[in-house]
Amino acid sequence: MNASADSAAPAIRTRGLTKRFGGLVAVDHVDLDVPRRAVYGFLGPNGSGKSTTIRMLCGLLTPTAGEIEVLGLRIPAQAEQLRRHIGYMTQKFSLFDDLTVRENLEFMAAIQDVPRARIKQRVDELIGQYHFADRSNQLAGTMSGGQKQRLALAAAIVHAPELLFLDEPTSAVDPESRRDFWERLFELADAGTTLLVSTHYMDEAERCHGLAILDDGRLVANGSPAQLTSALDGRTLLVGAAQPRQAQHALDGQTGILSVAQIGNSLRVLCESGDDPAARVRGLLGAAGIAADVVPVHPNLEDVFVSATHARPAQAVAA
Repeated sequence: MNASADSAAPAIRTRGLTKRFGGLVAVDHVDLDVPRRAVYGFLGPNGSGKSTTIRMLCGLLTPTAGEIEVLGLRIPAQAEQLRRHIGYMTQKFSLFDDLTVRENLEFMAAIQDVPRARIKQRVDELIGQYHFADRSNQLAGTMSGGQKQRLALAAAIVHAPELLFLDEPTSAVDPESRRDFWERLFELADAGTTLLVSTHYMDEAERCHGLAILDDGRLVANGSPAQLTSALDGRTLLVGAAQPRQAQHALDGQTGILSVAQIGNSLRVLCESGDDPAARVRGLLGAAGIAADVVPVHPNLEDVFVSATHARPAQAVAA
């Protein structure tokens, strides 16, 4: 089977994907489908197995069990063939500080087997698209964090990969640079690239076409942001009380309460599923002698994340 043989098939498909390190199960029977031309978010607490999963999908790490198919190729058996069709960008700047922007891109083009006759044209294209025309001869080590991030992205796509893996690529840049970066990701998706993006920023997760959440190596939620948030309808409440800290203490740790967070002078409360969560919260506050307004609010992805990573056993939301 060849890369891109079936454009209707998922870009990434795993079944029972598992990785053990001795007695530690880092990835635990993950079934995942990532559609083509999508920006797909990958969320999870530190140590949840995100990076391990990405390394297996790239063919850099051999799974203990399970099946992987990426761009129609069986991984790890066809990992060398896959290498020409994927790009990889990490949170740490991995280019050369003592080379210029152009030199970095030319070097990456050469090691990615871009034809020699095509390298100059391709590098010129990227320098224009990523706004480096006035910095093409600047040393990479002298640039700002946002500029380095743009250069790293340009280097990761110098060979025009069909699939791009990004492992927390925006963790070290300012909000404006993050917004600009995400616009570039959607430009790539519009042009036909599939992107799997590991992130811990909820505002970035909200922008994705689809999301997968890992916890303790297990897939605990999977679907579009709208699907995942709508599954929590009625379970997220806004509590207004004269003394919100007292109200928080009255709710923390109580049966049926997953989380309580102060937002300004109000509390955002996430409840387990069950009959009338608002009545439950009013009852707990009333028993503590606290008067409060309790109203349902629309769930957000932070609520989804908290609910998914607290669930035992995990239940995936159908995509």
